[in-house]
Amino acid sequence: MHIENRYLLKDYNTFGLDIQTDQLIRVRSAEDLDQIISKDFLKEKPYLVLGGGSNLLFTDNFPGLVLKNEILGRDITKEDQDFVWVKLGAGENWHQVVLWAIENDWGGIENLSLIPGTVGAAPMQNIGAYGVELAQVFQSLEAIELEEGNLQVFNGDQCDFGYRYSIFKGELKNKYLITSVTLKLSKKPEFNTSYGAIHNTLQEQGITELSLKAISKAVIAIRESKLPDPRKIGNAGSFFKNPSITKDHFNTIRNEHPTVPGYNLPNNYVKVPAGWLIEQCGWKGKRRGNIGVHKNQALVLVNYGNGHGKDIHKLALDIQASVEQSFNILLTPEVNIVPA
Repeated sequence: MHIENRYLLKDYNTFGLDIQTDQLIRVRSAEDLDQIISKDFLKEKPYLVLGGGSNLLFTDNFPGLVLKNEILGRDITKEDQDFVWVKLGAGENWHQVVLWAIENDWGGIENLSLIPGTVGAAPMQNIGAYGVELAQVFQSLEAIELEEGNLQVFNGDQCDFGYRYSIFKGELKNKYLITSVTLKLSKKPEFNTSYGAIHNTLQEQGITELSLKAISKAVIAIRESKLPDPRKIGNAGSFFKNPSITKDHFNTIRNEHPTVPGYNLPNNYVKVPAGWLIEQCGWKGKRRGNIGVHKNQALVLVNYGNGHGKDIHKLALDIQASVEQSFNILLTPEVNIVPA
């Protein structure tokens, strides 16, 4: 186990913020974590588990210990004629795992192509895109409880998956470190092109025969056209969740804004795109010095370089207040803000 003091985290957060932590330890196995826990490191100071840093906004330096999850591994634990069960180390790069699955002709996660971050972060967030959520292919995960070091296996019900939510963002936040995730992928995939953007992109690309690779390439093209590359412009993807409101509330908004998009949900609720709400309030493309709202996607807050997390947070709060005043909807951040 090697401790790195006063470690700069610019390369470990996709906003590209120049912040540092007092100490950083790389966790590359469950044994590493056992050693950390046995030495009481986590009882002496605040700590943070860090994966790819793609869903995180630091508002200041972190005065504690960062556990960098770098546990790797890709193993087939079971298979039959129709499915394959793959156990993945939590530190594996998510997009690379998607490409690996496609190469092996295993379906179920191709619509989740190009989502940044690590495998361990995927169930925490219940990542989703273009009609697919991780929960649909999730089987189980292994996680170590950080107080006593006990290993626990969680199934889907125990994870309490919701929209961009799991129990690890709720009552178990910061209490476990996920070491592995097992997914059930299909050898006879059913292609999901229900989102119009995928269908239209496939047509534009001249694709007439569906395949996992074709859908993945379409998703990548859509994401690259809408979302800035964090290697070029610092960002954490979608900053806010799409809110769900009652149908009566939606109809009230539609009376004043007939073009408001909405997607019907159970129990008389409607999901409204947060990006549309933000754009209607005039934020799209707005810049404040070194930070701002992306010109192509109002849902993405960006660091153009040398920006500060406090300024991005202030911008997010101002956007929330603006949308609430105009539409009586309080947007919820999808990004984790540290400190909370």
